[in-house]
Amino acid sequence: MVAPQSREADVARKALVTGSAGFIGYHLCQRLLAEGFAVTGIDSMSAYYDVTLKQRRHQMLLQHPGFTAHEGRIEEPGRMADLVSAGAPDVIVHLAAQAGVRYSIDAPRSYVESNVIGTFEVLEAARAHPPAHLLIASTSSAYGANTAMPYAETHKADTQMSFYAATKKATEAMAHSYAHLYDIPTSMFRFFTVYGPWGRPDMALFKFTRAILQGEPIDVYNHGDMMRDFTYVDDLVTGIRRLIDVPPVRSDEAPAPGDSLSQVAPFRVVNIGNGAPVRLLDFVEAIEAALGQVAEKNFLPMQPGDVPATWAETALMDRLVGPLPKTDIRDGVARFVAWYRDYHGV
Repeated sequence: MVAPQSREADVARKALVTGSAGFIGYHLCQRLLAEGFAVTGIDSMSAYYDVTLKQRRHQMLLQHPGFTAHEGRIEEPGRMADLVSAGAPDVIVHLAAQAGVRYSIDAPRSYVESNVIGTFEVLEAARAHPPAHLLIASTSSAYGANTAMPYAETHKADTQMSFYAATKKATEAMAHSYAHLYDIPTSMFRFFTVYGPWGRPDMALFKFTRAILQGEPIDVYNHGDMMRDFTYVDDLVTGIRRLIDVPPVRSDEAPAPGDSLSQVAPFRVVNIGNGAPVRLLDFVEAIEAALGQVAEKNFLPMQPGDVPATWAETALMDRLVGPLPKTDIRDGVARFVAWYRDYHGV
């Protein structure tokens, strides 16, 4: 285990972010630090994808005096409890998880360990030292085989199509029970296909960009007949940041129509998405436009565990924190491509 690195700063609020060297965790920490938070981050630096990329993200964060970095597995018994006890954060944002739909077919145990047991350790730490708000990442994949769109937080979500989605849905149920039993204000947010600079190499935008630049064909699944609610990472982070200031409050009254607030716990599920699905082939065209190259496409059938479309209903989020920015797909892809060229020296 690597000893923590720290810098001191005089700040008003304290946040603990799990998965701080991850794609979303890195961007969220940058936003919180810019707003004066003292941020403690923890990341396992798992080898699921390029560890150097994760290390570079932490190095960038450590340039700020308000950031403290820890390296370790959150599922290690007592690890999170020690961090929360020592740091007494006002806010915990739990982003650490084993991601990836396809990989969950090959290595399901890693999803139980990271997603289920890791979240249990976070919940235990929050029970012992309650924050003002506990926020936990879920996924649009929790909606599974639902065909009614756009996906609303009040829809049933009982038909997960991948083991990854099943573990994330399990964490929602676990968090609700802790919110009920221990009165911990808890928000679950379901992400919708996040993309942008510093993104994960296993995601479509990264893989497509790399392949096109190298003159290799790209694999287009379901013969291109897919829709995704692509959400630019800065827009997502804006949603998380605003949501921090709106912890759910236990209420004996029925929630307003469209509100997922529990009637027995200070607990709420919220979508964070762009609210406008994009055809996969239009996404590819945006990449081609940004690169100035046309992709050779290898059309393939749907992959196991995948769904043909996702689309977020964003009315609840808008009501809670106001409308979020909605970056146009061409602008967002162009920013990623510019970062990719710079990062890889292309």
